[in-house]
Amino acid sequence: MVARMVERGRFAPSPTGPVHLGTARTALLGWLRARSVGGVFVLRMEDLDAPRVREGAAEAMLEDLRWLGLDWDEGPDVGGDYGPYTQSLKLARYAEVLASLAEHTYPCTCSRKEIAEIASAPHGGEPVYPGTCRDGPSHPEREAAIRFRMPAPPPSFEDLLLGHVEGLGEGDFVLHRKDGLFAYQLACVVDDHDMAITEVLRGDDLVPSTPRQIALYRALGWPEPVFAHVPLVLGADGERLAKRHGAIGIRELRDAGRTAASLVGELAFGLGLIDRLEDVTPAELVDGFDLLGLRPVTP
Repeated sequence: MVARMVERGRFAPSPTGPVHLGTARTALLGWLRARSVGGVFVLRMEDLDAPRVREGAAEAMLEDLRWLGLDWDEGPDVGGDYGPYTQSLKLARYAEVLASLAEHTYPCTCSRKEIAEIASAPHGGEPVYPGTCRDGPSHPEREAAIRFRMPAPPPSFEDLLLGHVEGLGEGDFVLHRKDGLFAYQLACVVDDHDMAITEVLRGDDLVPSTPRQIALYRALGWPEPVFAHVPLVLGADGERLAKRHGAIGIRELRDAGRTAASLVGELAFGLGLIDRLEDVTPAELVDGFDLLGLRPVTP
């Protein structure tokens, strides 16, 4: 793949709660990657899942990230040529793209319970939809979701950190939910394309989404970005660190007296960017930053 001349990276949090260390670490890595190659760093808010969005969370996130020493060239608060940078302002655009995918989609009226009962779940993961409605809705009287016809086998890809990845993303997946919400897979692809993103750096919990998104790029005839998936901070149960684990937000740590430089130093040491725990600013980490040279990430 030939990269576009101007490298553009992004950080795309969901305003469903406070920034914690795991979120901050991914943001720091994305920022360092963009700054170290002289690229553009974009911030957007993924607020499509309205029931989970917390009032004031987006503004608090921006404030916490700035307090840590991060900035962005484009975003919901600074504007830019590729906006809007908040998903809830792009519903008409998602509908337009969904309509253009008509030959690749079909209505699905299966319930979650029905899918769970008939679908297989390889490797203990997400159930693979068996295509029950591919030739017509199984329950025409019901409201329908819109599914994308996933090619078989799913696309493989080369990840900057993980290397060759294949065998993930099986099964047709939802682009538009029965409740009227556009799904993450569609919105993410549309946003990254519309914002001319050339590299997607994000947590490795999204690795299974990547073949699906690549399939969407190809169906739409759009160039694909490069992907780099970084390990997440995990809780004691092995799941992504979240509020249920008692993850302390940046704001709480700040109120308790921690400095931004001490928190960035903690993150940088865990990533192997510095050799010992010490205070450091993001700007001090730019020179010599090498994404491909990261050591295994620790909490």
